[in-house]
Amino acid sequence: MAKDSKQTLVQKIVSRDTLIDKARKWKAEGKKIVFTNGCFDIIHPGHIAYLGEAADLGDILVVGLNTDNSVCQLKGENRPINNEFSRTQLIASMFFVDAVVLFSEDTPLDLINAVQPDVLVKGGDYNLDNIVGAKETIANGGEVKVLNFLPGYSSTSIIEKIKGSQ
Repeated sequence: MAKDSKQTLVQKIVSRDTLIDKARKWKAEGKKIVFTNGCFDIIHPGHIAYLGEAADLGDILVVGLNTDNSVCQLKGENRPINNEFSRTQLIASMFFVDAVVLFSEDTPLDLINAVQPDVLVKGGDYNLDNIVGAKETIANGGEVKVLNFLPGYSSTSIIEKIKGSQ
């Protein structure tokens, strides 16, 4: 899928309000918006494969990224390893990502409701019953996809490997 390679990192990292405006514009242009979210703390090939596959499901890929405080609440006091500035830069640098937005709430539900994606995507450890925003996305005429993980990759296993080498 061809993406606009002239979009800069700064243009891809957006506020919630800017994202809502962009989503309206994209919808008016008939573009299919895909939304996913996560911590994306230590980027590895599993993340890249997952995000690339998500991007292939539509025209626009929006990534909701947990703030540092919300990662800490989800993963524990020693996380994130990489701060939100670093994580937004890394995700935005991927050519197939069109927008990155930080969220600090426990879940991205408000963001999903605001964007109203055509496709909501989560990784293989989820099912339709436990995906935040699934019923709302379906009620808005969208679809929900669960993508398989690339085996052998996880941020937790990378952290454990690093700890073992000390």
